[in-house]
Amino acid sequence: MTDKKKKVLIIRLSSLGDVIFTVPMAKQLKKNGYEVGWIVSEKGIDIVKDNPSVDHAYLCPLQKWKKKGFSISNFLEFLSILKEVRKEKYDIAIDCQQMFKSLYWMLTCGAKRRITIKGAREFADFGGNEHIPNPYKSDFSVHAVEMNYAFLRYLGIEPDGVEFTLPPSTKEIVEKVDKLLENLDKSKPVVVISPATTWRLKHWDKDNWKQVVKYLEDKCSLVFTGTENDKELISYISGDKHLNLAGKTNVKELKEVFSRANLVMAPDSGSAHVAWATGKPAVIAIFTCTPPSLFGPYGNSEKYFAVNGKLDCQPCFTRNCPKLNDKDTCLKHPTPQEIINIVNKVFKFSENVV
Repeated sequence: MTDKKKKVLIIRLSSLGDVIFTVPMAKQLKKNGYEVGWIVSEKGIDIVKDNPSVDHAYLCPLQKWKKKGFSISNFLEFLSILKEVRKEKYDIAIDCQQMFKSLYWMLTCGAKRRITIKGAREFADFGGNEHIPNPYKSDFSVHAVEMNYAFLRYLGIEPDGVEFTLPPSTKEIVEKVDKLLENLDKSKPVVVISPATTWRLKHWDKDNWKQVVKYLEDKCSLVFTGTENDKELISYISGDKHLNLAGKTNVKELKEVFSRANLVMAPDSGSAHVAWATGKPAVIAIFTCTPPSLFGPYGNSEKYFAVNGKLDCQPCFTRNCPKLNDKDTCLKHPTPQEIINIVNKVFKFSENVV
């Protein structure tokens, strides 16, 4: 008689990047014989649903609930999702979110063991009946992926590397991306630039981007991605001379676009993290206010680059520049030439880097 599989529920609702950083933990759990469920919000559902490392994906529509405010319909929808979760009778729940919005799922999910971090923010530690020491380091020396691995080690699982799994592209997605890229000159290296994110202080200077684009545009085929709101920024950076897919792709389609690229360049953003997770292109992630050691792509140092300006004030890890003078200086660093040097290293365009 075979032993019944243990069931584990991951609670990681958002953001897109943080959901991606949690996927390797799900992969390790699957490899070690666990059945994996995951509660996730709209921002990460395209990464979790149909992911080979996840058996059950539960959409918690936080954005929709926030727009409505407190309402009976929201509460009834919560109860409906909770019923689906509790039906699986999870043995273990792991709170990777560590916020109030994950606390109520931890308290109500029905798991026998509810594992959280000691002293978690927003009273999230009250959702657990087992606590691990906080793996976060004030010097940012522990990557977000490794912080999630602290839960694995608590369960007696020693991770054997960092592996990502993503939902496979459907025939419809492949055909749509084929169409979007049909006029692209594929005889040159394909470089995808995703210059925007939702956090203003993470944005690298638009004139820096413009200089890099000017250097690359005769050497590479350039593709720009983003949301509808990013079109003006991309127009300025690209001069409207290159393929602009802003507003034309969802996360699954963006993943397929990245898998066709030789290089993806982006700030610290969901786009950079999705590109890394595909395992296909080289990635240059440009960091301004946030720590590369915590959120950067890591692994092959010839393929993945997490770069900041190494200023005294970096990383401040704030949404508003704390400096009284020379505010937002970090947005201008690293310099365009530093990024060009890395591109030259990736493509071997020039041996004379400075």
